[in-house]
Amino acid sequence: MRDRLFFSILAGAAVVMIALASVWPQGYGARSPGPFGHTPIQQTPEMQAAMARAEAAQVRKRQPLFGAAAATQGLRTAKH
Repeated sequence: MRDRLFFSILAGAAVVMIALASVWPQGYGARSPGPFGHTPIQQTPEMQAAMARAEAAQVRKRQPLFGAAAATQGLRTAKH
């Protein structure tokens, strides 16, 4: 392969990669600068509220119910 052809293809690939990187979605990390960045989904107020609700539900699910625990205590039989 000639150098002129190889380096032309290499330069074209570099330009394509830079163009793709400038418009690729930013994901959930910190905001990118300038005209390409956007507020990450997890930093929006709606998502913050949804995450707080989900966390509260998980905490409620993990806490044992006092009435259920007391009811199971009476079912155990003592061995003599």
